[in-house]
Amino acid sequence: MTEGNFVDYVKIYVASGKGGKGSTHLHREKFIEKGGPDGGDGGRGGHVYLVGNKGLWTLFHLKFARHIKAGHGGDGGSARSTGADGEDKYIEVPLGTVVRDKETDEVLFEITEHGEKRILVKGGKGGLGNWHFRSSTNQTPRYSQPGLPSEEMDVILELKVLADVGLVGFPNAGKSTLLSVLTSAKPKIADYPFTTLKPNLGIVAYRDFQSFVIADIPGIIEGAAEGKGLGHYFLRHIERNSTLLFLVPADAPDIKKEYDILLDELRRYNPEMLDKDRLVVISKSDMLDDELKAEMKKQLDKDFKGIPYMFISSVAQQGLTELKDKLWQMLNVETE
Repeated sequence: MTEGNFVDYVKIYVASGKGGKGSTHLHREKFIEKGGPDGGDGGRGGHVYLVGNKGLWTLFHLKFARHIKAGHGGDGGSARSTGADGEDKYIEVPLGTVVRDKETDEVLFEITEHGEKRILVKGGKGGLGNWHFRSSTNQTPRYSQPGLPSEEMDVILELKVLADVGLVGFPNAGKSTLLSVLTSAKPKIADYPFTTLKPNLGIVAYRDFQSFVIADIPGIIEGAAEGKGLGHYFLRHIERNSTLLFLVPADAPDIKKEYDILLDELRRYNPEMLDKDRLVVISKSDMLDDELKAEMKKQLDKDFKGIPYMFISSVAQQGLTELKDKLWQMLNVETE
């Protein structure tokens, strides 16, 4: 997937098909002069469905398909023949897609399972033909029902990445590097801020063929909740993580201060973020000697009371097994 192909927010217009008209046909046949009404019903208009597809990771395929319309129902015919149903439209979306009404901003539903199918707009019902209106006092009704009109709506599709662990940190904290060594993901990495322009997902292989999903969210800067920098675009993806991994480099001037700024940005974006499990990871710790690390631990024990922390080095492959063990333990603490 190229850098510009990650699309997690699209606005689309959808319209169902209108129902077909009922027929007012009167039966005519050789030797049968007055055969009576035999008009058929109109066909149903097509629905527009949203379908979950676990093979999709982005809404890019909808970026240039902003208007999606289902087919109209066919009109009823003679001999009580029903009109054809309108063609249904199926919009495939990645798991974690939230659907909102553009006018009211109301959340309509969310697609979370592969193959899950939800109707976005219903097709109009077909009208009844004149055969339905015959009676002993009205044996040749010359009227039928029109089909019901179509429904239309402007909707917002918003993707919230489904991952177990979210990496939170400032630009250049080493999130992409950590993701690349823990998983087979290959995020672009370079030595300048805001390298990551889209969330990267990776699957961490754990013991006994078990695994969990980790997401590298583009760097958050102070003021991200107000819209500064790139990170604010991606804060929605952290909402779905059950565990937040705060990555702070060992050479940071004040580790606790960086952690507090990150935590405050999450709180200002959505206070519910503070209810998630947290793990503080000090990256780039290969540059620390044992004496300096011991000094830092004394300070961190005071700063992070009740919040677990650990030292790792992605480049030197230090502490990664312990990190995976700790994350697995945090993710599965409720099921034990």
